[in-house]
Amino acid sequence: MPSDGAGNLVHLPDRGLRPDVVAGLTAAAVVLPKAMAYATVAGLPVSVGLYTAFVPMIVYALLGTSRVLSTSSTTTLAILTAAELGMVVPDGDPGKLITATATLTALTGILLLLASVLRLGFVANLISAPVLIGFKAGIGLVIVLDQVPKLFGVHITKEGFLRDVLSLVQHLPETSLLTLALGGAALVLLLITERVWPHSPAPLAVIGAGIAASWLGDLSGAGVATVGVIPQALPSITLPTPELAMRLLPGAIGIALMSFTETIAAGRAFATPSEPPLRPNRELLAIGAANLSGAFFGAMPAGGGTSQTAVVRAVGGRTQKASLVTAGVSVATMLALAPLLGLLPQAVLAAIVIVYSIGLIQPLEFASIRKVRTMEFRWALAAFLGVLVFGTLQGIVVAIALSLLGLSSQAARPRIHVIGRKRGADLLRPISPEHPNDETFEGLLIVRPEGRLFFANAQQVGDRVRELVANNKPGVLMLDLSRVFDIEYSALQMLIDGEGRFAKEGVEMWLAGLNPDVLDYIRRSSFADRVGEDRMFPSAETGLRRYLETTVPPVTMVAKGPFETKE
Repeated sequence: MPSDGAGNLVHLPDRGLRPDVVAGLTAAAVVLPKAMAYATVAGLPVSVGLYTAFVPMIVYALLGTSRVLSTSSTTTLAILTAAELGMVVPDGDPGKLITATATLTALTGILLLLASVLRLGFVANLISAPVLIGFKAGIGLVIVLDQVPKLFGVHITKEGFLRDVLSLVQHLPETSLLTLALGGAALVLLLITERVWPHSPAPLAVIGAGIAASWLGDLSGAGVATVGVIPQALPSITLPTPELAMRLLPGAIGIALMSFTETIAAGRAFATPSEPPLRPNRELLAIGAANLSGAFFGAMPAGGGTSQTAVVRAVGGRTQKASLVTAGVSVATMLALAPLLGLLPQAVLAAIVIVYSIGLIQPLEFASIRKVRTMEFRWALAAFLGVLVFGTLQGIVVAIALSLLGLSSQAARPRIHVIGRKRGADLLRPISPEHPNDETFEGLLIVRPEGRLFFANAQQVGDRVRELVANNKPGVLMLDLSRVFDIEYSALQMLIDGEGRFAKEGVEMWLAGLNPDVLDYIRRSSFADRVGEDRMFPSAETGLRRYLETTVPPVTMVAKGPFETKE
């Protein structure tokens, strides 16, 4: 049952089960084939994909705040899981892989639950949109390369993206033409269908055709790799092992971050204005509990899926009852269809993965970023290359580091405007070439810094203001702090030192537009006493009127030096 904005469970008006049943069945036709395919991306049996679309989906449906979010594995989580499992189980032993998967999923759930307790819901915003676009594009390319050998019926040893490309080229003469024909046909059909009818149940139809072809043509006997035996039963209890916990912890942190980020993104994307907003900390609890409980039933790390949620919303799903229906179909598949799924050619699953991974690569998004912000385009490109060069898990570190570096860079280089007044109006605005007739006032220099003033930018702000004073030689320097929402001690000390230096040069410093917090900090320091209440104004307009009452009329002039500081 969904919750309200305060996290309390609420009863929805009874509009009948039919819309949610239809949505759940339709979503199952999309979710289950993808879940099985993503399991193969992680190097796990396809049954793990079905398990991931079972318990985690039910738990999130009971605890989550989104009314339609569908939870199972995703392409990003699958490739991250593959990278982590490959490090701790390099020989691919099936028994060890299952145990390692349970441990990794449990760690992911525990980390998300711990983040919920610590109220760390804001971490979903640690990765900026451009960096996330670059990271996902890199992930998409890695996944496509990982699946291409299955389309050709060849096997390569994974050694990194660039080496894998060379290895694939070297193995092309060993291509199985029958496998390539089967996988190529599935790929073309899915691409066409996805273009004409997005989010259709085409993957289910392709899987059915693949199974039929495998059974009728005895493709396994002809050398086409198939899924193999799938247990015809519900998942058995699988216990995590503490011995692997420390080795898997770094990877689990990255997977937990991506799980939460994708969950929040998908949930917000399909929320309607009439629905309560998602509560990030409650989402941490829901997706954390989903992963922790799923770990004991053979699931791999799970998160909210965009494409499957789009299906639920598109066909009229209203509540999490749709997810419960999808989970029920997953159970029926395990119990009734397991023998048939064992006939499925690996090339068909590879085609499904490729089609839905290509969507992670968005060249138009890169172009849009470059058009607006060249620096952020570089961040996106660096995140993209970081995944290809350093690997998927290391790519997360690169992505977060780039986001934090970009944030720090912007905070350390705040804009600093010289302010003038629109001629004939009581409007103060930054001087710019677009407004050549704006008024400034002889003997007065109004400077407006923007953002938080703190230790990282205090020196730069002070240097820039001193440069403007030296160029314009005013008798009064008015600092319009209306755009400064916080001032740290180092920046406050910079103001105090600057006021003393300017006073010796015959320049008075006035302060205007201080918000209550900044005003309180200044009053608690010695700065308020040095400036005096008569040089502190509620707004720059008020300070300007005081200046005009005691000095000369306005003149048209242009402040010397750049109009603003912007890096």
